[in-house]
Amino acid sequence: MACGAAVWRPVVYADGMIREVTACGGTVTKARKMAEVKLVNIKKVYPNQEGKKKKAKKGDAPEKKVNLQITDEGVVAVQEFSLDIKDKEFIVLVGPSGCGKSTTLRMVAGLEEISGGELYIDDKLVNNIPPKDRDIAMVFQNYALYPHMTVFDNMAFSLKLRKTPKAEIDKKVREAAEILDITQYLDRKPKALSGGQRQRVAIGRAIVREPKVLLMDEPLSNLDAKLRNQMRAEIIKLRQKINTTFIYVTHDQTEAMTLGDRIVIMKDGFIQQIGTPQEVFNHPCNLFVAGFIGTPQMNFFNGTKLIKDASGYSVEILGHKIELTAEQQAKLKADGVESKTVIAGVRPQHITLVDQGGIDAKVDVSEMMGAELHLHLDAGGNEVVAIVPITEMDPSSVKYGEVLHFTFRPELLHLFDAETEKSLTD
Repeated sequence: MACGAAVWRPVVYADGMIREVTACGGTVTKARKMAEVKLVNIKKVYPNQEGKKKKAKKGDAPEKKVNLQITDEGVVAVQEFSLDIKDKEFIVLVGPSGCGKSTTLRMVAGLEEISGGELYIDDKLVNNIPPKDRDIAMVFQNYALYPHMTVFDNMAFSLKLRKTPKAEIDKKVREAAEILDITQYLDRKPKALSGGQRQRVAIGRAIVREPKVLLMDEPLSNLDAKLRNQMRAEIIKLRQKINTTFIYVTHDQTEAMTLGDRIVIMKDGFIQQIGTPQEVFNHPCNLFVAGFIGTPQMNFFNGTKLIKDASGYSVEILGHKIELTAEQQAKLKADGVESKTVIAGVRPQHITLVDQGGIDAKVDVSEMMGAELHLHLDAGGNEVVAIVPITEMDPSSVKYGEVLHFTFRPELLHLFDAETEKSLTD
């Protein structure tokens, strides 16, 4: 190799530059590829044949089918989706099946046409740019490996299509295999691998291209619980080793909470909330987010009375009066909230059992969950789940129908408007 020729080493320094070690021991410095992604009012409409035959009358409310809106244009799968994704950020789109998260990901990939709005990658409008020219890579739910090819050939396939030199292909494939700990499987066919190993191959095939953006569509959904936990940890480690922007889709809120820098929670094609895992857990913006994030889900008390009087705000839950904190009162006062019926929410982790006083509840079911006991209680017709460490309660001492008493700290209480379902205190 001639003096000065660069040997690729994918090392990014604190200043955001890449150093390439030369044959003479010197370095060549170049800027790393940036990967900011911006979605501006993105919309996806699937043409509706029925809508063409029978157009809605003027003034009619938009029809809804399977929770998705139907207009004259067709079925609206994604509506007004706007998001700025920073360089090297790990963004997770999460929500129930049919909420539009995978459709959004496929629009970023170029696999779905964008019906409205603008998509930018590094400030370049890419709405009409073919997928192969977007400098992105995608990992699919079903792995999508070529069964007749070895692991090495599967990982090298995209590089061969680009007519990359053989020596460079070999180097990049082996580097990726080492990162993913699949070097020993390079000569095997996919059928000889486990589900977790196949998923590593699919990820390896994506990262050898060194894409600006790595898209992952429910990559762990086909794995059993133990493998999912293992692969989540592997993806976190992978993120530290490669310098790219991740957009990850899942319906599993545990994956979202453990992987994402920020989480985008979706429902019926709309964004419900964007925030860090801690933000969406501690400060859900509406009833849906509060119930979707957290396992077991938040306990809700319908018919809670919010009382405003001369001394301030308090709530009455099942006959038990609780004074709200100064911060909660300030928020309610600033918004001009009057006395009314609301929905109160408390997470199972925040329920505390007491010897006397508090809210009465009968034991329906007790579940032993390792170091914790999950108690399913009936409190005046409301199902309440409480999580109690077994160090505080002997599981064998809990009897069906036994009456217990629970309470919670007011700062851990969430209040939601009964009509709009929006948070009143977060």
